[in-house]
Amino acid sequence: MKNKNGFTLIEVMIAVVIVGILSAIAYPSYTQFVAKGARADGLAGLMDIANRQEQFYLDNRKYTADMTKLGLAADPWVVDNGYYSIDAVVTNNADFTITASAKGTQITRDPNCTAITLNATGAKLPKECWE
Repeated sequence: MKNKNGFTLIEVMIAVVIVGILSAIAYPSYTQFVAKGARADGLAGLMDIANRQEQFYLDNRKYTADMTKLGLAADPWVVDNGYYSIDAVVTNNADFTITASAKGTQITRDPNCTAITLNATGAKLPKECWE
């Protein structure tokens, strides 16, 4: 008898099934991790703009809705990774609300955090997006 080297079809199919099961478990965790990482960049952008608003208020005794006056390149401002655009709304020059709106694939990847807000009093909504 001749010795045959290689895999049988059953062995290959078992390996494919094992890889499929591992992928089905790992992929959702990976996409959650990526979404949370992109969200962190949006949260950092909100905090940066809130700090710039406070500095602008100290200098001018009012807040501004114009991001270019805060030293940013555009209004609305898009964070570095491009998954959130941030815009500010100012009420009576004495209160501001900054909103980070998800863009592109981040909308479907992180549907509970498509709009994240921070206001002048420090209120952060929705709470689960800030954890």
